Amino acid sequence: MDEDAGPVVRPYALIGGRTRSSGDALDLVAMINATGAHPSGGFVPGPEQERILSLVTTPASVADIASELDLPLGVLRVLLGDLKDHGLISIGRASASERILKEVINGLRAL
Repeated sequence: MDEDAGPVVRPYALIGGRTRSSGDALDLVAMINATGAHPSGGFVPGPEQERILSLVTTPASVADIASELDLPLGVLRVLLGDLKDHGLISIGRASASERILKEVINGLRAL
């Protein structure tokens, strides 16, 4: 591994180089909440996933989680997809005010 790559490599190493999961469809304002279920089927959440679970004991948006963890959105979506697949989180729809926020975010991206 090249020393210059440093932290750029690490986030993708967290997800084993995967770029897709069931979390791909998550938008920035989707609300994530821990279900309180225990991991099953041999799944052991990694440290970042444990941190996500501690952050979403009350609902938090994907954008808030990404900001708090300082992870690229693609990496976070894979981690969230794994948690969802194992029943550890639920994903809620954005409310009307969050829908407006989503439109603002999309408008800013277009700039």
